[in-house]
Amino acid sequence: MNQLNFNFFHFLFCFLFIVLIGCSSAKKVSFETPVDTTDKSILAQSKKTYQLKDLNVYASNEFDGARLNGFEKLNDSTALVIINPENTPINNSAYYAFKTWAEKDRPFYFRFKYPKGYKHRYIPKLKIDNNWKIIDSSNFFKDDSIVTVKLKLSGNPILVAAQEIQSSKDVEKWFKELINGKQAFVKHEVYGKTPLGKHLSVLNINKGDPKGKDVIVLLTRQHPPEVTGYYAFQHFLETILSNTTLSKNFLNKYHILAFPIMNPDGVDLGHWRHNTGGVDTNRDWSVYNQPEIRQTVQYIQRELKKNKAKIVLGLDFHSTWHDVFYTNKIRKGTTLPNFIDDWFKGLESNIPSYKVNEAAGNSTKPVSKGWFLYGHNAVGITYEIGDATPKKDIKLIGKISAEQMMNILTKTND
Repeated sequence: MNQLNFNFFHFLFCFLFIVLIGCSSAKKVSFETPVDTTDKSILAQSKKTYQLKDLNVYASNEFDGARLNGFEKLNDSTALVIINPENTPINNSAYYAFKTWAEKDRPFYFRFKYPKGYKHRYIPKLKIDNNWKIIDSSNFFKDDSIVTVKLKLSGNPILVAAQEIQSSKDVEKWFKELINGKQAFVKHEVYGKTPLGKHLSVLNINKGDPKGKDVIVLLTRQHPPEVTGYYAFQHFLETILSNTTLSKNFLNKYHILAFPIMNPDGVDLGHWRHNTGGVDTNRDWSVYNQPEIRQTVQYIQRELKKNKAKIVLGLDFHSTWHDVFYTNKIRKGTTLPNFIDDWFKGLESNIPSYKVNEAAGNSTKPVSKGWFLYGHNAVGITYEIGDATPKKDIKLIGKISAEQMMNILTKTND
């Protein structure tokens, strides 16, 4: 065989190998109540800057994480802010984000308009001069389902959003800073791409030989606006990587797979809930119709097979109206049958005046905590932080929950 033919066949072999590995099927998991997760059409925003010409007031959605579907004059002092979801049916989690300014300094009112059946959820956050703050209650008016906010406009744009913007670029900036200097045991890997070409990233964390080590999976941002859960994920992971004696011992015994943004398309598109396929990715942990979940499951399965390892714990960080931990009732015979009770006791003992809010129920729909249980016989928990939980509380809960997890699991593994 001459060199030209050898090079051709070598290229062909490598290409086919990559294709086969990339298309490897992921083991499906059955659930009591299946959900149709095939693609649904979405309503794309028209990216533009709106102008109320006779008032010289502007509003724009031309940035990642924006949500503004219309901007209309209601009267000389008030505009109608029109917010629509990416598609329906959808959770009543009306997300909005826009920039606004005026040619002359003036007070101005913004009234939110949602489709019939949907209502305001999030108290507005304002970004002024690169600093975020919650709107003053004296400028937030709620009359039954009608919500209006008052702002002091100027030529300096104010960003008004349901939650602080944490775009895919912001997330990447955070985790790259976090792992800087820790690359010896934290590898940032891009294991796939979204339909819009955005990276699917994982932080593969391990000290020493990963062979046979039990695996812990951490997930967040399946639902775009759920930023407070993402903040808890940040503090949780920062604590694991804090280089304390506890964290060193823990990382010598466990292999962590941390996924810091599961739905980057939905995040950057300003979606209420879904990905670019118009689907709630946290209903696709069964047949993996959506590329984000399919590629994540394939990556996890490759890691488990390569290292002859098993998942023992999966935590999926979300946000809802109040702090709550959603757990599975099935515990006996799982990887860590006593973990949940021990963990919650540790939280209550180490966080002043804290009472764990647990909602236990075996997953019937194909959500991640059910996938951990039914697919891997592992403990699965949906870790929810309240929409309005103060940042200092999120930081403390994230830190203590990570410390208590490490305490329990290092003793379990002894």
